Amino acid sequence: MSEFWLISAPGDKVNLQALERMNTVTSKANLSSNNKFLIPDLKVGTLDALVGLSDELGKLDSFAESVIKKIAQYIGEVMEDSKDKVQENLLANGGLKNKMKCLKIDLISYLTRFEWDMAKYPIKQPLKNLSEALAKQITQIETDLKSRTAAYNNIKGNLQSLERKTVGNLLTRTLADIVNKEDFVLNSEYLITLLVVVPKSNYAQWQKTYESLSDMVVPRSTKMIAEDTEGGLFTVTLFRKVMDDFKAKARENRFMVREFYFDEKELKCEKEEIMKLASDKKQQYVTHINGFLSSQQPCRVEKPFTQGETEGPLLRWLKVNFSEAFVAWIHVKALRVFVESVLRYGLPVNFQAMLLQPSKKSVKRLRDVLNAVFKHLDEVAAASIMDMSMDIPGLQLSNQEYYPYVYFKIDLSLLDYS
Repeated sequence: MSEFWLISAPGDKVNLQALERMNTVTSKANLSSNNKFLIPDLKVGTLDALVGLSDELGKLDSFAESVIKKIAQYIGEVMEDSKDKVQENLLANGGLKNKMKCLKIDLISYLTRFEWDMAKYPIKQPLKNLSEALAKQITQIETDLKSRTAAYNNIKGNLQSLERKTVGNLLTRTLADIVNKEDFVLNSEYLITLLVVVPKSNYAQWQKTYESLSDMVVPRSTKMIAEDTEGGLFTVTLFRKVMDDFKAKARENRFMVREFYFDEKELKCEKEEIMKLASDKKQQYVTHINGFLSSQQPCRVEKPFTQGETEGPLLRWLKVNFSEAFVAWIHVKALRVFVESVLRYGLPVNFQAMLLQPSKKSVKRLRDVLNAVFKHLDEVAAASIMDMSMDIPGLQLSNQEYYPYVYFKIDLSLLDYS
């Protein structure tokens, strides 16, 4: 289960004993796996400022989560041929120890061993500054994501438009990959070669009648150059001046003349455009190199691409910025726990944060245990949980979840199809 509960309780003796009791109960009953969630000593500021910051952090939390989900989904789009490998590419920068900063680890490991990044988010700064720095970072990632994905979508859309022309029937599809120069009489003042689509059931009739559909049709000039499930594509050569008459007579006999004139340069350009767009699209995911793997990013734990391949620029950007956004998001969660704990439990700052990973079938039981252990923190809230229609005096929480303890959910299910 990839859902986590980030909770906190006051750090006095009574509540530390309550946390220990919760650990014992949840461990014995296999309700959840629990880890301490370490939050450094941040600058509190004024309580009035904390109240305003609480609301801002709530919005930033939702925004950050939406950005990392967008990036995760887009990694899936770019890796369209390897969607089963998307999850293993959703990694976070380390930070467990200074010497491991460059390691990329799975999201659960990062979360359960969270350490505040002192270099990126200095704890001597006011909470407002930290919040603004995180917001700026996440906003910039979203802005860059929009521009990069727009460019990729343009390539992908153009390629799909061209590819659609290659999959229709012989009446509508492009003929660039079918016809050859040798199939046509070219550069003649008097003669022209037409392409005619003939239904399969009418092959014999075509062979018997095409020479007599009009005057001046070159005898034995037809041949089939392509076939699909519905019919065949035939050439026929005739004099230019009877072309309109031939088309009309052919239509009467269910032979459809395609409006096509052989232009070698134009056909070559169409082929090259499809190849170029396909190459441009793939290169955003994987770039071929000669004989060795890129060593630009040695600090990794994920498996490399196959020999002769490395990540393309878009995939590389998405992975790096997914990690950056994810790390920022968890720091936002830490800030929310800190701010909410100070507002809830008062000064001096003294609380213990815990990260719980509920067992899949034990969510309700775990919630009951937590409410029983911590109901002394807020008797009214604890009672209201038993009666969800009950209003808590003084609280305007709308649909927000409220418990006797500080609680925030972290859901690592970031892919719609996972």
